[in-house]
Amino acid sequence: MSKLPIKDTQGKQSGEYDIADDLLTYDKGLQALQDAVVRYRANRRQGSASTLGKGEVAGSNRKLWKQKGTGRARTGLRQSPIWRGGGVVFGPKPRDYSKAQNRREARLAFRRAVSEKIAGGDITVVEDLTISAPKTKEFAGLMESLGVKAPALFVTANVSEDLVRASRNIPRVELTTVDNLHTYQLVRYNSIVITRDAMASLEERLRKAKGGKA
Repeated sequence: MSKLPIKDTQGKQSGEYDIADDLLTYDKGLQALQDAVVRYRANRRQGSASTLGKGEVAGSNRKLWKQKGTGRARTGLRQSPIWRGGGVVFGPKPRDYSKAQNRREARLAFRRAVSEKIAGGDITVVEDLTISAPKTKEFAGLMESLGVKAPALFVTANVSEDLVRASRNIPRVELTTVDNLHTYQLVRYNSIVITRDAMASLEERLRKAKGGKA
């Protein structure tokens, strides 16, 4: 059994959370984890960069000056890439950067990411995330009590509007639910704070993923 510290909102340890080792994966999945991160970042790219080639630049086809006798270099169209405002040679065009990953590899990557965070002691379980008012200073005080510094990820079982409003203005801090938790978030954040209820749901996700049903 792997043990995770359980803290209350004052930062005092109130117990330990046991998670079965058979739900974790340490002996494989590094390549799947790498592929999952690359896929996520690639799929976020818009691929909208676009430049005009020589044939697409507006302008006359007139030769700028005669071929010989001027003492200047021989030239042709104003749309030539050698001129400012001319076409771009091999410039970017809109394209799709998205990548695919099969479900089995994605599940393996998720399990490996969770396992690495548990092994590194980067996950803290809290009884609950509660604040007295939906204000940034309240959430900042909660982070200080828990001893958590940004970048940090907070995972809950359900969305709380108060928590969303209180956390959204703190740099490098993200709030999500356990159902929406994905591999890139696990890799990106150094500290992960998860509620006890959300941890139970995470265990269920790991169990289904291991069995190939989710």
